[in-house]
Amino acid sequence: MQGDCFSHLISRYSGKGVLLDSNLLLLYFVGLYDPERIGTFKRTYSQGFTVDDFDLLCRLLDCFDTVVTTPNILTEVSNLSNQLRNDERDSYFVVFANSAALLTERYIESKKICVLAHFNRYGLTDSGTISCAKGNYLVVTGDAPLAGCLQNLGIDVINFNHLKTIGFEI
Repeated sequence: MQGDCFSHLISRYSGKGVLLDSNLLLLYFVGLYDPERIGTFKRTYSQGFTVDDFDLLCRLLDCFDTVVTTPNILTEVSNLSNQLRNDERDSYFVVFANSAALLTERYIESKKICVLAHFNRYGLTDSGTISCAKGNYLVVTGDAPLAGCLQNLGIDVINFNHLKTIGFEI
C-alpha cells in the first residue's frame, strides 16, 4: 500500500519537481564525489546513510524533471561539507559547484520565513523548505519531525527512511 502511495506521488510531481532536505542533498553530493566516502564521512555515516541509499536516491531523482533547492539548503550543505578532510575539499567542491549548477534554486526572503508560525520550531532552512514546497514540489526528507509538519500542513512529502524500510524499487 505505502509503495503505491510513493509511486503516485512520484508520478504526480515528476514534471513539477522534487525538493531534497539538507541531509539528503549532502548524501547526493558526497556520493557523486566518492560513493565510498559515504560510509566514512561523519555527516553521512552518522545519519546511517550507505552507498545503497545513494543509489536509491539517484534512481529517485531520475524520476523528476527538476530538482529544487533553496539558498538556505545549499548553505547548510556547504557548511556540513566543510567537515571533509582538507585534502578532499578542492575536488569535492568542484563536484558541489557542478551539481548545484544543475539544480533549480528558489529564493524566499528570510524576513518572510521568520514570521511563519513554524519558524520558531523548525528554523530558517526547514521553514524555507516548507514555504518553497507548498503547492509546488514534492519534498523528500529523512527528518521525521519535518515530514510530520509537512503532512500536517497538507504538503506532499516522502520520508526517505520509509522508502528504505520497504525496499522501494524505482
